[in-house]
Amino acid sequence: MRDRPVLEGTEAQSRPTRWINLSRACSLLGVNESTLRRWADAGHIRSFRTPGGHRRFAEDDLRALMAGQGRPGPATYGSLGHLALVRIRRRLQRGKSHQSQWYTSLGEDRHDNMRALGRRLVNLVSEYLARGNRRSRLLEEARQIGHEYGKEAAERGLSMRDAVEAFTFFRKGLDDAAIELAHRSNLSADETVEVWELLAGLADHVLLAITEAHAQVPPPLAAPAKER
Repeated sequence: MRDRPVLEGTEAQSRPTRWINLSRACSLLGVNESTLRRWADAGHIRSFRTPGGHRRFAEDDLRALMAGQGRPGPATYGSLGHLALVRIRRRLQRGKSHQSQWYTSLGEDRHDNMRALGRRLVNLVSEYLARGNRRSRLLEEARQIGHEYGKEAAERGLSMRDAVEAFTFFRKGLDDAAIELAHRSNLSADETVEVWELLAGLADHVLLAITEAHAQVPPPLAAPAKER
């Protein structure tokens, strides 16, 4: 008799659930494998292990997260990532950023890559603020995201200045979301200062990783001059 799958996190709902593999789940959310495993371990996404030891994830939970309706993250900070994404999208829709060099220099495929990196970072931020005993590991993951972003920007031909400007556009969304979160949650003055200091420290590490990775990518070779 085959063993029944053991659910990790919350119990499965009574209605049939479609379960998908790790690769497909990461592709849907635009996050890496370690992030997805961490969310499952924290109970934000239902999952189970097959007899062969492979994880399967509830598609309903994944799509709810994509729509901003997923289970809240730890403590008061769980909604910060969603608030930041909403504010970033609003600013993009206003059209002002479309006039910036960093935005026009990116093709649609690269915009998709950058959005995926942005989603990874904002979802990591909520956990970083709430989980003091795991911050060192989350900080390293944030650096990796910054490194990927800097490499992506350099390979696309963005200057260091444009890459930094694009990140500051993203960071403004995080800052605005933190202000909104403080008002909504009635955070004390000390709690508000703590949020700002943690966000600033995390963003500084990401920015340093961006500049380091950007500097490591060789500049594109200039096209040879045509003979007259």
